[in-house]
Amino acid sequence: MTSTQKAYRAAILHSLGDPAEVGLDASYEYFADGVLLVDNGKVSAIGHARDLLDTLDAAVEVIEYTDALITPGFIDTHIHLPQTGMVGSYGEQLLDWLNTYTFPCEKQFADPAHAAEVADIFLKELLRNGTTTALVFGSVHKVSVEAFFQAAEKLDLRMIAGKVMMDRNAPDYLTDTPESGYADSKALIERWHGKGRLHYAVTPRFAPTSTPEQLTLAGQLLTEYPDLYMQTHISENLQEIEWVKALFPERSGYLDVYDHFQLLGQRSVFAHGVHLCDAECARLADTGSAISFCPTSNLFLGSGLFNLPMAEKHKVNVGLGTDVGGGTSFSILQTLNEAYKVMQLQGAKLSPFKSLYLATLGGARALRLDDKIGSLQPGNEADFLVLDYHATPLLSYRLQQAKNIEETLFVLMTLGDDRTVQETYSAGKLVHSRR
Repeated sequence: MTSTQKAYRAAILHSLGDPAEVGLDASYEYFADGVLLVDNGKVSAIGHARDLLDTLDAAVEVIEYTDALITPGFIDTHIHLPQTGMVGSYGEQLLDWLNTYTFPCEKQFADPAHAAEVADIFLKELLRNGTTTALVFGSVHKVSVEAFFQAAEKLDLRMIAGKVMMDRNAPDYLTDTPESGYADSKALIERWHGKGRLHYAVTPRFAPTSTPEQLTLAGQLLTEYPDLYMQTHISENLQEIEWVKALFPERSGYLDVYDHFQLLGQRSVFAHGVHLCDAECARLADTGSAISFCPTSNLFLGSGLFNLPMAEKHKVNVGLGTDVGGGTSFSILQTLNEAYKVMQLQGAKLSPFKSLYLATLGGARALRLDDKIGSLQPGNEADFLVLDYHATPLLSYRLQQAKNIEETLFVLMTLGDDRTVQETYSAGKLVHSRR
């Protein structure tokens, strides 16, 4: 008789809480020789190998990884599907970059074949880098999100995406109308939201590219479907902030624009937030809204440095975002490398355990999915990955010097990249193997 269970043996590490709230030592659980027991796509047990192995039925297959670390799957709270083909584009800051590179690239997503091809490449890149859940911007074209959800459904991935709503201040070939943006979004919601492990996010690109009429209808969708997500950008670039002030002079600030149109809430995620003030952070916390911290993109586009300590002070939920294509890597490990530097430039520290939290449980809390993903607690979905200590010669040599799991984790986040991800599992199924 074949067992429905599988056991995975390796070093195991996962977050239990935010170090800023519970302290470093209480924020994680580590098993130097651990076992993760998976049954029907969910974690059924986690613990020391010495405690669990003898309790397993003889039919349970035990898969062993030597010199490796199992962690929860990474969660990317801000990324753009249609910008895959223009990642690493030279020489502009945000607004010029959008006009020069982004909009022409997104134009191609009117073609269903192109959308399907890029969705496949995009998902393979996510999984190759250990990302098992992402909050994804489509293009303005409904078909871009159809293609993404179709590809994600085949792999049974927990993914969130939405069609960009954008009815002004963009090329004619890339705008919708308040009515068509609402209708297309509604059709996608009816077809995909809650289907399998998929969710829909209402997606006004950012305040400057939506009229008040469109933002009103975005808020209406959130009222009609209370468990939807909402994703947009905020306070990424100083020039952008001035533009918002000019477009919405009656509002007290950038966040107040979204607040006025009822876009803040428990499942609202605002990307960047580089130039937020204390009052705006307090309002985000009051409404349960989250910020996606996108360090690679903020550095690449010269946008500024995110003030994580201020967000922590106000207890705002914060996840991590690669923001491809403003960000230059799908790798959450590389994104954490940049996050550490962003904190260093502000005289602040980013501990390895806080980094792990941002990449896993923090992202899950930002998305209100911490009862399903983000940690390896029994009952959670078995989204996890295997990090290889010998992925590169330098990584292998450097880790020989590591004295404890904290140093090991920091080295993985500093020197690691897609090569470090040996295998990726989603709902207990192998969805990527480097070999």
